[in-house]
Amino acid sequence: MGSDELFSGVLPFFHVAEERSFRRAAQRLGVTAAAVSKAVLKLEEQLGVKLLARTSRTVAVTPEGALFAERCREAIATMQAGRELVSRAQRQPSGELHLTLPFIVGRLVARELGALATRYPRLTFRVSTTDRLVRLLEDNVDVAIRIGSLESSSLIARHLRGSRWVTVASPAYLAQHGPPSHPDELAQHHCLQFVAPSGRPRDWAFVDRSTGAVKSTHLKGRLKIDQGEHLLDAAISGMGVCQVLDFMLADPLSKGQLVEVLGTWAAPGPPIHALTTRERSRAPAVVALVKHLVDTFRRVDPISSAG
Repeated sequence: MGSDELFSGVLPFFHVAEERSFRRAAQRLGVTAAAVSKAVLKLEEQLGVKLLARTSRTVAVTPEGALFAERCREAIATMQAGRELVSRAQRQPSGELHLTLPFIVGRLVARELGALATRYPRLTFRVSTTDRLVRLLEDNVDVAIRIGSLESSSLIARHLRGSRWVTVASPAYLAQHGPPSHPDELAQHHCLQFVAPSGRPRDWAFVDRSTGAVKSTHLKGRLKIDQGEHLLDAAISGMGVCQVLDFMLADPLSKGQLVEVLGTWAAPGPPIHALTTRERSRAPAVVALVKHLVDTFRRVDPISSAG
């Protein structure tokens, strides 16, 4: 008798012994009562012993059946525990995650990946920093971070946080040139501008306090640069005034390297989202990464307006 023949009748017999009913055992297994009865009869033939005593109204377990059922209970519990271990392992995030993100969030995300790697040691990461809009399916990307309004698509978007445009300068620069008290005064200051992927310097945004509308301000910059972190470095060095998104400034402001100016004119910035494909959105590794990104961006302290 092969082991596969033996095991094919074990579960039907065990459930009948537990339920004292072929009908209820069949309901638990999702089969017919006739199929359960046939499987138990075949098992009894293979073992050469009567396991169940049947009447037209009742089902009783024989002494041999009771002994066999107890051993079956131990074996089934062991197999269920093993199945749960395997299932849990499959649910644990593992494998390589490909993440793409804009340059200006690269440092923030990179320094937070260590906590995720410690929590899930079977995860590895491939991070690409780029300001171009990657195609997730075609470029085999698991998660992409996007800054700005989203176009309609089949991608799954998770909102990470809003943002605010913050205008800053170093204490040394402000000591020499004085802080601007109105956006119009920026024409008399050295302005450091970020160059967008389009190749054009980004206009600065301020709230019109009389109307509440956001207005763009075109400036002539002393420096034009296409890397946000380098723009901050230039401002910290005292080269001039710059405007960046709030989440980039937690360290420079807390360390006193930069000071916010024109805070009462500060305008809301673009939203930040994490995007995944529908096919990958439920993968354990992707779910863990997106949740970690949500937590990371929510921990970034909002910067209070000043000046």
